[in-house]
Amino acid sequence: MQIDEQLTLKKLEIFLAFMRTGNLARAAAQLDTSTVSVHRAIHSLESALRCPLFKHEGRNLTPLEGAYVLEEHAHKLLQDVHACVQLTRQAAGFSAARFRLGSLYSLTVKTVPQLIMGLKLRRSELNIDLIMGSNLDLMFKLKNMEVDAALISIESRQSDPDCEQIALFTDDIFLAAPVDSPFAAQPQVDLGDLRDATFITLTQGFATHQDGIRVFEQAGFEPKVAMQVNDIFTLLSMVSSGVGYALLPGRIAAVYENRVRLIALQARYRLQQQIGVVFLKAKERDPNLLALLAECRLYAGRQG
Repeated sequence: MQIDEQLTLKKLEIFLAFMRTGNLARAAAQLDTSTVSVHRAIHSLESALRCPLFKHEGRNLTPLEGAYVLEEHAHKLLQDVHACVQLTRQAAGFSAARFRLGSLYSLTVKTVPQLIMGLKLRRSELNIDLIMGSNLDLMFKLKNMEVDAALISIESRQSDPDCEQIALFTDDIFLAAPVDSPFAAQPQVDLGDLRDATFITLTQGFATHQDGIRVFEQAGFEPKVAMQVNDIFTLLSMVSSGVGYALLPGRIAAVYENRVRLIALQARYRLQQQIGVVFLKAKERDPNLLALLAECRLYAGRQG
């Protein structure tokens, strides 16, 4: 049997409200509608079911046996529909109990803790998963809905029609050197003076790796790379141990501050990273994401 198109969930909601209250006016008040609309919905429901649900006794509607059967099953049906909608939204990452935040390793020093604290104040019930990786990794995860938002270098990625972004701050690139390096006491360094020095870099896919290539191109030489590593903290450890120099963003200054010096590059080599949050346009109305974006705007405002 085909279901009549007049049989809708909304009419079942109105029917259940009437069955709970037993009165057209009270049902209308509960639903914030008119008594005429309630009466019309009930009459339309009877037409769709092709059977009477109520006996008319003056202005009163007395439920028949069919009305009680419909009440029982309609209540279960609407519960299932609400559960279905909730589970579907959660599977798509909309207002789920967990929020998956992608981030560059370097942003966990300062930016990420502040954003997470603000997000938890807004949505205390939210569980947050922090997923770290390179720019390339995080953009891949974002496009595949493995993260809900990504904190990355937005200057180094090409514009994506599926994504939106909010800028947070800009960061200069510095020369990272051991504290006993002959360059450590200099206020600025000419990168050309390190033509014969050994460098350590992040692997391809990290924004800092790409920015380093651009800086070395400006300096007119290809660096001697001793090793490539997969996270900025391992890189800092190698620099502090004297394995080599590195080009790194200023935001990591607080890490290994007693063992690594960040030295400004001369103006001709100056390069800045633009850090921001990137998210899918398709999810821009998700309440969890909206809460994060509100915190990001506050954070960006404080940086100015």
